[in-house]
Amino acid sequence: MCGFIGEIRNRDVKKVDSMVWEKALEAIHHRGPDSTGNFEDKHVQLGFKRLSIIDIEQGHQPLSYMDRYHIVFNGEIYNYLELRETLLQQGFSFQTHSDTEVILAMYAWKGSKCVIDLRGMFAFAIWDQQEEVLFAARDGFGIKPFYYSESNERLSFASELKSIASSVMHEDISDEAIQHYLTYQYVPEPYALSKNIKKLKPGHFLIKRPNEAATIQCYYKKTFQPTNGSVDHYTKEIRAVLEDSVEKHMRSDVPVGAFLSSGIDSTSIVALAKQHNPQLKTFTVGFETEGFSEIDIAKDTAEQLEVENIHKVITPEEFIQELPTIIWHMDDPVADPAAVPLYFVAKEASKHVKVVLSGEGADELFGGYNIYREPLALQWFNYIPQPLKSLVNKTASLLPEGIKGRSYLLRGTTPLTERYVGNAKILSEQEKKQLFLPYHPMNRYTKITKDLYEQAAYYQETTKMQYIDLNTWLPGDILVKADRMTMAHSIELRVPFLDKDVFEVARKLPDSVKIANGTTKYVLREAMKPVIPASVLQRKKLGFPVPIRHWLRNELYDWAHRLINESQTDGIFNKNYVFSLLEEHSQGKKDNSRKLWVILCFMLWHSIYVENTLQQYKDFNIEQAYYNNQKKVITSSHSF
Repeated sequence: MCGFIGEIRNRDVKKVDSMVWEKALEAIHHRGPDSTGNFEDKHVQLGFKRLSIIDIEQGHQPLSYMDRYHIVFNGEIYNYLELRETLLQQGFSFQTHSDTEVILAMYAWKGSKCVIDLRGMFAFAIWDQQEEVLFAARDGFGIKPFYYSESNERLSFASELKSIASSVMHEDISDEAIQHYLTYQYVPEPYALSKNIKKLKPGHFLIKRPNEAATIQCYYKKTFQPTNGSVDHYTKEIRAVLEDSVEKHMRSDVPVGAFLSSGIDSTSIVALAKQHNPQLKTFTVGFETEGFSEIDIAKDTAEQLEVENIHKVITPEEFIQELPTIIWHMDDPVADPAAVPLYFVAKEASKHVKVVLSGEGADELFGGYNIYREPLALQWFNYIPQPLKSLVNKTASLLPEGIKGRSYLLRGTTPLTERYVGNAKILSEQEKKQLFLPYHPMNRYTKITKDLYEQAAYYQETTKMQYIDLNTWLPGDILVKADRMTMAHSIELRVPFLDKDVFEVARKLPDSVKIANGTTKYVLREAMKPVIPASVLQRKKLGFPVPIRHWLRNELYDWAHRLINESQTDGIFNKNYVFSLLEEHSQGKKDNSRKLWVILCFMLWHSIYVENTLQQYKDFNIEQAYYNNQKKVITSSHSF
């Protein structure tokens, strides 16, 4: 796991200033504190920060091959030993035992088609000095990041956005990206908040030659193709492919641990990993607030699996102290509260190991989100004529929010393409009109998912929802926070569920074995029955619960009020509307916590990247604020 920066210049263009280069490289020091490397010639400059995992002694980067190919690579290729053997048979030779050199040899052999054979997580750039062409690629799920910016002079690229733009000017911010962020709680790919920066999409590669525009091509598409098979057949396939994936994800020259929560995903990974390392260390975090901690459950699971569990309770003080740093690490804001416990569990793990396994991706592949059951609950609406549906929808929309049955009627009479855009749908278009001053009706939330729904037209509805999440929520939210929160503490996170061989099995599953027997991930639960505790199999998913709703009414109320008041976003947001959301929430009239969190995270991002005030909101006395807020509540209660 590492970080890189790079540029390919058009002819007769000077290289970037050395001080700017060094600053850009040091901005991602956390991604690779073990060593620094550089390469340059008349067209290209490559910089690298290494976190040593495989071939610690010889795997330094940028790495050169045959005095022609030069690479910077972030990630791991889990089938590199098998590929190396094939390459040796083809007559290729190696100077190291690293997976990085295997990529170079594969490219020398197959060119751009080399990516098809790679099983792993990766973002890399290869400079072919002889042909004067840059080839860059990103893995099929988007586990590893790749940002780029192209101008008339050069194409710049990096593992993190902050290496391309350490600060952002007001006029550089994309209004369209903000508008989508307010729906999704993250900036959907390929957008970034900075107008001139993009993300290379998962499963795509980029080719750039001096004095020619970059071209981008898709090499891997995640499609579903359900088959007719028995549950027993599917469980055997799933178990076998997961065992193989975990075995390969355990390949490392440094210690490997695992995150452990209360659910089946992480428990499955831990149970399978323990077969290869009985001394496996596991890591868990939770909060003091009742109902917002997985520690006790994780401890019990660890005892049953006979592995060590290291855990930590996060206080509100620690939460607010680290939040600006968390937002800085995110690049663009990701307003998923689960990022915070992930940051702290990674911090705890970094004291003991250099690599951790985690369960990301299981929900998207095997149908794990409760909302995937929604089509079953709404299926009787399919028998209602469309004119009557429209009437019911219009009538339900006139009912006050909170009236029992209103939401059900609205969802049942709204097409899936309108009601489902992924796991998070924070602010409605009407709410964004009131909040977001540059709102534009052409940038509705469905703009992001329209093409995806067309591609998934023949899937069943649950599979359509999975397809949307695989292409939006997974790379935009889940994997961004997983990468940034672990790399913030210089540890490598590996996700055995997000393996292309695992997906080849998952893509064949019909909805009937994913959403069955009143549960989710039914066939995965059946597959893992022999290896995980029975108590875990039917447990409801918590997913790093965070007490944002409680804290914004108490401990974080004054902090939020101050941030809204001082934020220099008056040209972006209607602050009166934001204050009204906060007051409604603090008085218990509505739960506006997720809406507020999306806005507050953006304001904090703006403070850090535009206003350049990283420290300002870390110096906050949460105990005094909590005391003042409690005093305010007591006073107001006596005024009636």
